[in-house]
Amino acid sequence: MAAERAYLDYNASAPLLDAARAAMVAAFDIAANPSSVHAEGRVARRMIESARRDVAALVNAKPEHVVFTSGATEAASTLLTPDWQMGRGAVRMSHLYICAADHPCLLNGGRFAAGNISRIGVNADGIVDLDQLAAVLAAHDKASGLPLVAIHAANNETGVIQPIEKIAEVVKGAGGILILDAVQAAGRIPLDMSKPCADYLILSSHKVGGPKGVGAIVAAADLMMPRPLVSGGGQEKGHRGGTENLAGIAGFGAAARQALDGLSNMDDVAAKRSEVEAIVTGLVPDAEIFGGAAPRLANTTFFAVPGVKAETAQIAFDLAGVALSAGSACSSGKVGPSHVLKAMGYDESHGALRVSIGRATSARDLELFRDALAGIAARRADRVKAA
Repeated sequence: MAAERAYLDYNASAPLLDAARAAMVAAFDIAANPSSVHAEGRVARRMIESARRDVAALVNAKPEHVVFTSGATEAASTLLTPDWQMGRGAVRMSHLYICAADHPCLLNGGRFAAGNISRIGVNADGIVDLDQLAAVLAAHDKASGLPLVAIHAANNETGVIQPIEKIAEVVKGAGGILILDAVQAAGRIPLDMSKPCADYLILSSHKVGGPKGVGAIVAAADLMMPRPLVSGGGQEKGHRGGTENLAGIAGFGAAARQALDGLSNMDDVAAKRSEVEAIVTGLVPDAEIFGGAAPRLANTTFFAVPGVKAETAQIAFDLAGVALSAGSACSSGKVGPSHVLKAMGYDESHGALRVSIGRATSARDLELFRDALAGIAARRADRVKAA
């Protein structure tokens, strides 16, 4: 392994922020259970509620509409269910509509039967097909229950940002419920739950510089919620049982607060991404940047080097001291064809490389990336000559 390394894999997991680490250390010193009524328990409870306010502020929601979970996958599994409650009454979601380029935690459909799940396509830029979405929702049998739509706000591989307001307009016009996977979007683009938008957001702590193992469901209102996936002692107002992860939640809150403050500095991140893409196109003129013509997160570049398999290039980058991904890092380290590229209509067999950066990405990090890619490009040229 190279002695000097550059970490360019923020979409897989952003480095833990100093503020999050400090909040966690402070929480570790609190022995009490947040549900205990004594003074020590009340200290723990105040720490959780402070974090809840910070997470809510990140997406301009009400703190009481935030439910902490063990992560985004649990949040998705909780929300993707046919069985919902409004007060003491039951509400039925009869069919789930998801995007073909969604993260696997949405694509697996949660608690829906496979026959009650439909996938909506995307165009070559990775933007959801709004006409198809409108058509399937118009054909939905409302007598059987409500339509539930779950779509990513920003793609984890390409960084392409979906037209959230237009999607919400289509879904609301059809009487549906909209869930947005905002895992990659939160802290990178403004999100505002006070405006007509999604009914529910899915958030993840470690994507914004908090600890791993914490996530959240954020609701626009508390009139209707899914049947709990985890029941128990009534924590989180009965929406998610189990003693809260105090240190993790405290770290999540601190990271969310810093992410909100950092939204005004995303132009700096975008400038670094432009430098990344200038390096790619300069060294590999025939490289393809996927989703490059669509609105994208300021920190993400997803590209292919023709004739070079993504996993081969990823290993070469790693040996040269550069950490990046060959697609999503969501399948226990497995590397394979990209379902996102397939949904966009590309030949996904060779895959692609994802560079995802943050405010802490340095000029030296980009130099290491350039040197590693130069080596890959030179070896590719040698193979072409030899052939």
